[in-house]
Amino acid sequence: MKNPWPATALEDVDVSPVEMPAPPLEPAAPAARRRRSLYGMTTTTATSEQSILDQVPKQLYIGGDWRDGSAGVLAVEDPATGETLCEVADASTEDAKAALDAAVEAGPGFAAHPPRERGEILRRAFDTIIERQDELALLMTLEMGKPVKESLAEVVYAADFLRWFSEEAVRIDGRYAVAPNGKGRVLTMKQPVGPVMLITPWNFPLAMGTRKIGPAIAAGCTLIVKPASQTPLSMLMLVKILEESGLPAGVVNLFTTSSSGATTAPLLHDPRLRKLSFTGSTEVGRSLMAESSDNLLRLSMELGGNAPFLVFEDADVDAAVEGAMIAKMRNGGEACTAANRFHVAAPIADRFAEQLAKRMASLKVGRGTEDGVDLGPLIDDKQRSKVAELVEDAVKRGARPLTGGHALDGSGYFYEPTVLTDVPENAALLREEIFGPVAPIKPFSTEEEAIAAANDTEYGLVAYVFTRSIKRALRVIEGLETGMVGLNQGIVSNASAPFGGIKQSGFGREGGYEGIEEYLETKYVAVNL
Repeated sequence: MKNPWPATALEDVDVSPVEMPAPPLEPAAPAARRRRSLYGMTTTTATSEQSILDQVPKQLYIGGDWRDGSAGVLAVEDPATGETLCEVADASTEDAKAALDAAVEAGPGFAAHPPRERGEILRRAFDTIIERQDELALLMTLEMGKPVKESLAEVVYAADFLRWFSEEAVRIDGRYAVAPNGKGRVLTMKQPVGPVMLITPWNFPLAMGTRKIGPAIAAGCTLIVKPASQTPLSMLMLVKILEESGLPAGVVNLFTTSSSGATTAPLLHDPRLRKLSFTGSTEVGRSLMAESSDNLLRLSMELGGNAPFLVFEDADVDAAVEGAMIAKMRNGGEACTAANRFHVAAPIADRFAEQLAKRMASLKVGRGTEDGVDLGPLIDDKQRSKVAELVEDAVKRGARPLTGGHALDGSGYFYEPTVLTDVPENAALLREEIFGPVAPIKPFSTEEEAIAAANDTEYGLVAYVFTRSIKRALRVIEGLETGMVGLNQGIVSNASAPFGGIKQSGFGREGGYEGIEEYLETKYVAVNL
């Protein structure tokens, strides 16, 4: 076969993808559209919203039964208005213990459940989610705020984990080998870890659930799910769909609570629980690890990020800006994979900044259910205040806003799409995860400087690299201290690929062939012939 990379031309090879992933945001519109419109729901829209809210179970799901929470109820807020959407059950420590009791009781039976049927349950759930994707997307937008078109993309992404792991359920294998001395045999087998607790975040309320629940069910584990109190509705609907898909009682148990620490801590100290999978901040992850140490729980931790976005002088600037919009503005910047720092080669830094600012300024901000909206609200006032403080700190230290830089007036938790240049090294937003629609740009002079700047963080989840040189691409990728890299594209999420980070961004992988291994134990048997 002819070598497609001639040695004499490697530096000039274009390694841009043939096709960029579809961006979650549509450009366009005049800059005046940036300000949030005064929205109002039509009767049809209001009816649709109430209809999907009415379909959501509002109780705890324990041992195959829907039941009230013994701690009362908690309110679920619409971040676009600040008003209450509905109320769901609030669990106590007794409710959480009942969920673990149910998972323990169902454990042996489900571990022996035919792998093919475990896979078929996941496949039926996948089909249902795809059939109901419009309803589920609307529900997600109501509780989390992102535009409906982004919610639709997440629903399809979430469903894909169920399809992927429905296929992996029948591919759990071991090995049979001749021992090196020839006198015995080495036999290994894979078995489910046992009862698992899954704690999911608010920013991707469906996908963060399916990428944990999918492999756990495929492996034969029973589980307890605790979704974020801000966004429990998508997870409640997912559990209802799993129930309708034939999942045996007690396999999945769900509780919602306003007191996460107090409610989950007793479970972490219960020797019957065997594993914890958590997605959230590094600070909370450290606390959960400490709580889990008594029982040496097996852990999967997907924690914070501080993703660098590197644009080299030879990059296609238009493609880099397109990738930046995806990497920064997916989920409105409220993603652990969101580009947090833009390191751009000095000769093209101004051009990149101007183009990015133009694209950001053209975004329409508003309630996610409105037509044409590109950017919804942040999840709550606390998050918006954090974003505002980081921007204010950078500006006080000398950063210059090319666009945006302020919270928007009115109801809801909206913040302007923002691009900052002249960002000083001591600005807090270069070190902290922004989790909002803010893009700070820093020029660099050399490849070595770019790599050093990218690695100058305690986090190591994902990085993005834009260059046309295959040699540079490989050098930079090998030098980056991250668990994932997007090369000439602004998105890395894929159900068939292992998602996860290094350093303070956690450990373990979700998705891909690797994902199911997090829920399996290897047993070795020495056979003497």
